[in-house]
Amino acid sequence: MAELEVDIVDTDGKVWSGTARRVVAPAGDGEMGILAGHVPVLSVLRPGEVRVLPADGEAVIRFSVAGGFFSVDSDQVTIVADEARPVAASTH
Repeated sequence: MAELEVDIVDTDGKVWSGTARRVVAPAGDGEMGILAGHVPVLSVLRPGEVRVLPADGEAVIRFSVAGGFFSVDSDQVTIVADEARPVAASTH
């Protein structure tokens, strides 16, 4: 299965980096699901929750974000948040 390279950073530095099967982010117009092969996009990041399904595990990693922006290009997802904090993991 194809994978995404994901970097999540905030004003304090790198929050998380790794490979993922799926990323869901609160875009300007609503939640956006990102899989490998997604068309390039640049979007405002609304306050909310980013969910990452890592390539090597079943537990979804969740981050509370306070705005910013994200980009997707060539299976590289970069999330630049004003603030990003980990939230408890889940299996959904």
